[in-house]
Amino acid sequence: MGDHKDDHKDQPLRVGAAVRRRRRTLDLTLAVVAERSGLSVPFLSQVENDRARPSRTSLEKVADALRTTAVELLAAADPACSVDVVRMETGEPEGEPRVRSLVRGHHQMHASEFIGDHDAGREFQYRNDQLMYVADGAVEIEAEGRAYRLGRGDTLYLTGGVRHRWRATVPDTRLLVVAVAEHIEALRGRSR
Repeated sequence: MGDHKDDHKDQPLRVGAAVRRRRRTLDLTLAVVAERSGLSVPFLSQVENDRARPSRTSLEKVADALRTTAVELLAAADPACSVDVVRMETGEPEGEPRVRSLVRGHHQMHASEFIGDHDAGREFQYRNDQLMYVADGAVEIEAEGRAYRLGRGDTLYLTGGVRHRWRATVPDTRLLVVAVAEHIEALRGRSR
C-alpha cells in the first residue's frame, strides 16, 4: 500500500508546460480539452500554470484529451526544471588568473567567468554561438583576423566556428563568456 502514497510526490511539479505545449501543438482551446477530459477550464488553467498538481487520474484524463499518455506528458515535463545559484567565491588570491564556471551540471547553456589575464597564445573555437561580456577591465579579442578592443560593459558576439583568441589589457579584468553548450548541435541548418 505504501507504494501508492509516493506516486504523487515523485511526479514533477512542472507538468504544466508540457500540457500547454501539447495543447498548442494540437491547436486546441482549454474549453475543448475541458470538454474532452471532463475537467474544468479553471482547473486546467491552474495545471498549465503549475498552480495545481493533477492527480494521476486527472493527468490521464488530460492526456487522453490531448491524444497522448500521462507517461509521455511526464517525460516531456522537464525534470531538470531547477533554479541554481552560484555564489561569488571568496578567499581566492587577488591578481591570480582564474576561471570559474557559472553554470553547474549538464545544461544547454554554458557560462564562465575569466578573472585576470589568460594565455593570449591560446586559440579558441566553439561549435556554437557565444557572447563575451566585459564585466570589469578591458580585453583585446582577435577574431577572423581582426582585433577588437572591449572595455567594461562591452559585448562581442561570435557565431559558432569562429576562431578567436583574447587577452586582458588591464589587471583584474573580468570577462564573462556565455555559450550554447558544446554537446548541443546548434549549427544545424546554418549554411556553411
